[in-house]
Parts: sequence; C-alpha cells; structure tokens
Amino acid sequence: MSVLRTLTAGLAARLDFTIDDIEDLRMAVGEACAMVLPEADPGTDLTGRFVLAPGRLTVSVAVGASQPSPPDHDSFAWQVLTTLASSATVSTAEGELVVTLVMTPDAATGA
Repeated sequence: MSVLRTLTAGLAARLDFTIDDIEDLRMAVGEACAMVLPEADPGTDLTGRFVLAPGRLTVSVAVGASQPSPPDHDSFAWQVLTTLASSATVSTAEGELVVTLVMTPDAATGA
C-alpha cells in the first residue's frame, strides 16, 4: 500500500500537481486500498493501475474478490474519497473489486 501511495505522489508531481493536491491524492489512494483489502480473496494481490493525461491522473486500486460487498456510499471512507478526488467509482468485473479515482489539480477546492 505504501508503494502505491508513493508512486501516486511521484506521478502527480510529474503532472505538476500542487503539494496539497499530491497529499490529497495520497490519502485518497490509502482510503481506496483500505476499502478493497478486506474484500480480497486469500492469496490475491493488490494491484494499482495508473493513467496519466495532461492535468489528470486516474488511479485504479483492485483486488481479486469473488464475492465483494458494495461500499457504503454514506461511510466516512467513501466521503473522504469523493471529497479528495475529482471523482470516485467502484466496480466489480471479472472477479475483481476496483476503486477508481480521478484527480485533477485543485479538485478538493473546486478550482
């Protein structure tokens, strides 16, 4: 999990995100990992996927999960994700539980 957070920060820095935006994204990735890990099937890996575009970073955190529970969209963790990132989604496909975060600069401030 710490590797994903550090990699996320490095990629965001390459996209010229502010220090505050980078820290927000690091926290959001940590929350996303904490959300998917309890749903992971034994022996599966935590996987991070990154898509970089000018002024935009998309991070997907996934685990193998045969019977994942949907996240509680009223939970504190989900509120943190949707506050810190421009958008957050959850999906289940092909035996994976995936949380995807999209971050653009100044997403938390609405600028």
